[in-house]
Amino acid sequence: MKQIVVVGLALAASAVFAQGAPIRIGEINSYSTMPQFTQPYKQGWQLAVEEVNAAGGLLGRKVEVISRDDAGKPEEALRHAVELTSKEQVDVLAGGFLSNVGLALADHAVKNKRLFVASEPLTDAIVWDKGNRYTFRLRPSTYMQAAMLVEEAAKLPAKRWATIAPNYEYGQSAVASFKELLKAKRPDVEFVGEQWPALGKLEAGATLSAIMNSKPDAIFNVTFAADLARLVREGNQRGIFPKVPVVSMLSGEPEYLDVLKDETPKGWIVTGYPWDQIDTREHASFATNYYKKYNENPKVGSVVGYATMQAIFEAIRKAKSTDNEKLVVALRGLKFSTPFGPAEFRAIDQQATMGAYVGKLDLRGGKGTMVQWRYADGKAYQPTDAYVKARRSAEAMK
Repeated sequence: MKQIVVVGLALAASAVFAQGAPIRIGEINSYSTMPQFTQPYKQGWQLAVEEVNAAGGLLGRKVEVISRDDAGKPEEALRHAVELTSKEQVDVLAGGFLSNVGLALADHAVKNKRLFVASEPLTDAIVWDKGNRYTFRLRPSTYMQAAMLVEEAAKLPAKRWATIAPNYEYGQSAVASFKELLKAKRPDVEFVGEQWPALGKLEAGATLSAIMNSKPDAIFNVTFAADLARLVREGNQRGIFPKVPVVSMLSGEPEYLDVLKDETPKGWIVTGYPWDQIDTREHASFATNYYKKYNENPKVGSVVGYATMQAIFEAIRKAKSTDNEKLVVALRGLKFSTPFGPAEFRAIDQQATMGAYVGKLDLRGGKGTMVQWRYADGKAYQPTDAYVKARRSAEAMK
């Protein structure tokens, strides 16, 4: 009897997808260099694909994702993009982790008139200075996350600020936005020190010595992954944390708290993801299904991977096509659901309104967690249309 049922289901699925060739999405990411983020990210998009196919696919067609590893190198990402669009003939490109990789893929998109949904790259340039008709970005930008953090940083009595950020597009963009926005709210602040370690090569002792020589009242940190762990360990050992207040981008994400463990510095003001404390319907459904499939709790990467595919699926439904020009039109102003709640792509700069959680770090049971957190809806932290028009070319808005 079981064999008959299985055969029947297989035949039914075949009938559903018999109307056409699969819809193919080419996905490129830094799987070998940033596994703590990209592995959960991959599991997130795999769950979304599994769910959409179980529900009958899109336009009566099965969805397939062809994934490639860029090894954190723009040239590798471009090689894969060319191969995916020409040989594999994918309908849409998606992905990207590092900002320099995302910008390279965005450049490929406009030169070849191929839709690229940037899932993770946070640089502001990807939707502004180097933005183009064919590139849309999901995660809240460095400007948006800086604006969320500035709202809290401005409440601190600190007047002298120092910054630590990786010396590439993401770090530079984050620091520039934080400075601009904090000075707008607090004209009395000054920035007295900057450290720009190479990505993945932070020398924590030398960096902190230089920073503390500038006698800051507070620090803005943009380091992540292994660099963050080195910085925290050295700062804890020197007694700098939590003595000196720190405002830090991304540090409340489970990907990094799982590494910091009992070294998590208390009191840091961060953006992150308190997955175990969110009780909304959208998040509960996602977290339950994710745990059932992978026997682990979701991370930010999981949410980003899942939401990236949800946005692409909704665009295809709206356009009733995989034609890239029709998809661009469909994506501008597109409303879609995410585990964090509803979001949409602003038509003016093709940036999504998906937000982030802002709170403070603390320790519970020897593990890092977020407390006193709130959800910062991305639409409340995006710049004015006039600001965008001053940075985004008229050609990119056509």
